[in-house]
Amino acid sequence: MAETDPDIELVKRVQAGDRRAFDLLVRRYQHRVVGVVSRYISDWAECQDVAQEVFVRAWRAIGNFRGDSAFYTWVHRIAINAAKNHLVSLGRRPPSDDVALDDAEHFESALRMRDSATPERELLRQEIESAVTAAVADLPEDLRVAITLREVEGLSYEEIAEAMNSPIGTVRSRIFRARDAIDQRIKPLLDERGDGGT
Repeated sequence: MAETDPDIELVKRVQAGDRRAFDLLVRRYQHRVVGVVSRYISDWAECQDVAQEVFVRAWRAIGNFRGDSAFYTWVHRIAINAAKNHLVSLGRRPPSDDVALDDAEHFESALRMRDSATPERELLRQEIESAVTAAVADLPEDLRVAITLREVEGLSYEEIAEAMNSPIGTVRSRIFRARDAIDQRIKPLLDERGDGGT
């Protein structure tokens, strides 16, 4: 049974002239948009400015939004383009590790590390987060984008396929290969600490 997407309902209201509906969409996604932009732009004030620009662009273009993809997938594309354009306008090249995975929560849960917050655990968590970030930065761009959309942005495989304009099987393969590369990078850390799940 098809469930109605609340975002699509809000978009329809915006297209009918309801400004408050757009404010609801902004509130719902502003933190995620800032998160996307911050992986390109380290300066917090610049990051906020670009995130605001993302929603200005979305507001101007929302009349053309047809609902072929999820609203967030659409805004996510605008955010990436706005961040890259901002860097280019300043004469800076988008960094090669532009989508560094700065949120290792999904990996932490897989490693059962939430149970105790001792200083040792916290240090290991930070080391693993750094290793994950480095591993993601070293991935080929297609794997890096796919794993970031899945683990950081929380998009479904279908949404990632839409965002990357790739078949869903290709997306699954990229995410599998990216996870494998990350696992290889963090495994020595876990072995060295003897963290076999106490």
